[in-house]
Amino acid sequence: MKKVLALGSDHAGFKLKEFLKKYLTEKGFEIVDFGTGSEKSVDYPDIAHPLAKAINDNQYKTGILICGTGNGVSMVANKYPNVRAALCWRSELAELARLHNDANILSLPARFITFDEAIKVVDLFLLTSFEGNRHQIRIDKISINN
Repeated sequence: MKKVLALGSDHAGFKLKEFLKKYLTEKGFEIVDFGTGSEKSVDYPDIAHPLAKAINDNQYKTGILICGTGNGVSMVANKYPNVRAALCWRSELAELARLHNDANILSLPARFITFDEAIKVVDLFLLTSFEGNRHQIRIDKISINN
């Protein structure tokens, strides 16, 4: 059974998204590409909202969003109550985002990370399991309940 992964970027992250899509497909992942399809300028919320909503609604378990800094897509994604998007540019950050925060979206800063480092970050993010226990108590306090 293939593992499905949601993937999306704005124009600044397009080249990294395409690189990671090829890399992850070769590793056996089925990629659902939320766009964009070129380096033509787009607004990052137009990509981040649909991907984050799909994660929020349990259509997909895990996603990767990419923009120039990673901040914009993280801000959009974290508006959804069941999303925990983590901006990571080093593998140690990705590992802890999964281990302690059960992050379900990895945000990457395309303008501040090499392709080689991105592979390390993505691999560790996807291979690390949530530790649970005391961390679950903290995660339960993240979303604002109206």
